[in-house]
Amino acid sequence: MRIRVVWVVIFLIVGSVIALAQGDRGTITGTVQDSAKAVVGGAGIEAKNSESGATYTAATTETGNYTLAQLPAGTYELTVTLPGFKKYIRQNIVVAATQSLRLDVELEVGAAAESVTVTEDIPLLKTESGEISHTIQAQRLVDLGLLGIGGTFSSSQGLRFYQTEIQLIPGASVPAAGFVLGVRVNGAPNGTQRTQIDGMDSTNGINAVQAGTGISVDAMQETAIQTSNFAPEFGAVGGGLFNITTRSGTNKFHGAGYDYLANEAFNAATPFTATATSNNIRPRIRRNDYGFNFGGPLSAPRFYEGRDRSFSFSTLNSFANFSSPTISISLFPPPHTARATLQAL
Repeated sequence: MRIRVVWVVIFLIVGSVIALAQGDRGTITGTVQDSAKAVVGGAGIEAKNSESGATYTAATTETGNYTLAQLPAGTYELTVTLPGFKKYIRQNIVVAATQSLRLDVELEVGAAAESVTVTEDIPLLKTESGEISHTIQAQRLVDLGLLGIGGTFSSSQGLRFYQTEIQLIPGASVPAAGFVLGVRVNGAPNGTQRTQIDGMDSTNGINAVQAGTGISVDAMQETAIQTSNFAPEFGAVGGGLFNITTRSGTNKFHGAGYDYLANEAFNAATPFTATATSNNIRPRIRRNDYGFNFGGPLSAPRFYEGRDRSFSFSTLNSFANFSSPTISISLFPPPHTARATLQAL
């Protein structure tokens, strides 16, 4: 029993420290009223994450308002309950990083055993914040072919690079020199953007430009790219803010291994370069971006059950670039030859 208490304390301490740094969370807020448009206080509010089963609760105030803050990005089901009214259920609520959704609820008089399920889409108009942001799922970068190892859609080292999503953002562009100089958002100077990963600053400010230290694309869930009207907590940003949310484990164990590779064997040869002893030239390209990821509930048998409460996600990403060395040989006459020439003159 004493060991179990120790485990619980450790989880609570780690969780509280992580929570302090979160700036990538979302919010659901709104007002609860009855069919006569009178506000309803004391109603129970619950948001349940569809993937992990984690629940977040609140209650309406005397003015009928409620707020569920610090929600991890994901899909939720909102439930509102109050004696004398039918249970209100709203499904498929997608909460993005840094997003604030307003969902006003109207309760119907009836027995608590009855329920009203709402499946309509969330309004696209933002009424709770004046910021301009764009949320891009990491999977979309794969589907659109915006990830490459070497070439235009990669970092200066040839890695698959999260900032290629800037190609999807209005008013943003990449300098002619490529991502080595950062990106330009709404006319701001190159390299004035910043990167946050799960609410923590991950910007490399040692170099002349603000370059993100990077993260494995396979560890990303989504990125909220904020381009203007930032909240005060992001006041240090000059250009765009890349607010990355990493993937999380769920109630089921999932894992994957991958290897994105480039090899000259897959490429067409350079025409008209064949000789009597060799075929047309294929420039040597050998790159491998490989790794694995694994996630699931965080549990300790007989001590702690983490389903619906605690989750872990681990990833390992490696990059290998093999190239043929270029050897340059310069021939000079030996010293005694030079002396002999001077004597002859």
